[in-house]
Amino acid sequence: MDKIRIPDEDIVPLEHVAAGVSGMRVLFVNVYAVVAKDGWVLVDAALPMSGGRIRGWAEDHFGKGTAPRSIVLTHGHFDHVGALEDLLEQWDVPVYAHPLEMPYLTGQLRYPPPEPRVGGGLMAVISPLYPRDPINLGTRVRELPADGRVPDLPDWRWIHTPGHTQGRVSLFRPDDSTLVVGDAFCTTKQESFLAVATQKPELHGPPAYYTPDWDAARDSVKRLAALSPERLAPGHGMPMAGDDVPELVLALADHFEEIAVPAQGRYSPAR
Repeated sequence: MDKIRIPDEDIVPLEHVAAGVSGMRVLFVNVYAVVAKDGWVLVDAALPMSGGRIRGWAEDHFGKGTAPRSIVLTHGHFDHVGALEDLLEQWDVPVYAHPLEMPYLTGQLRYPPPEPRVGGGLMAVISPLYPRDPINLGTRVRELPADGRVPDLPDWRWIHTPGHTQGRVSLFRPDDSTLVVGDAFCTTKQESFLAVATQKPELHGPPAYYTPDWDAARDSVKRLAALSPERLAPGHGMPMAGDDVPELVLALADHFEEIAVPAQGRYSPAR
């Protein structure tokens, strides 16, 4: 049960992201519902104390008491799993993640420390305050199939896109080139409180304060650009769609060091 109510103005519906895909922004992070053949699948679980909001949103879309068939995690950072344990108290469903995320989802490892010196604004400066302890889902969490299939979503496949975390994944539907990005890149400058508040859609790298491997992050964006996605459902920022989206993602990949990689900080390649 949520102990603190999240104000209405901090909950923003993201409707009609793509066919069968809708989302909701909770403060500064997005969750998505993807329609399945016999139900729906939740992608990520937002911030702590947002479980009630997620359940209410799901009931509005799928009916009272309708649980997802499963939950897929793009990765295990606090703002993507925060409501998960709360949700699982009422939803008896499996959770899927990449094998390399398992230590952070089964209580074994903490994530590497954030780097507040990357620049860009307040969200980076206060990053040492963000939780990085693991959660422990025990046997509730399962590894995504090695062949790229997404359980309960036969039209989708998962793509390993590390850098922001070792086991980060994105989800792609080839039929209409829809990409659920996770944090492989953002459509807002996530380091900046002002950019997060205004939500002007523009492509940026993954949240720099929490990205320890910039070589892998660059390669991941190149991998996604090669898919020529036309619809983007990011973990941070507004969804985007249109004929120009593939070129925008390609431009981010081609100029990744210039756009995304910080010149300072413990994880900067320049060090």
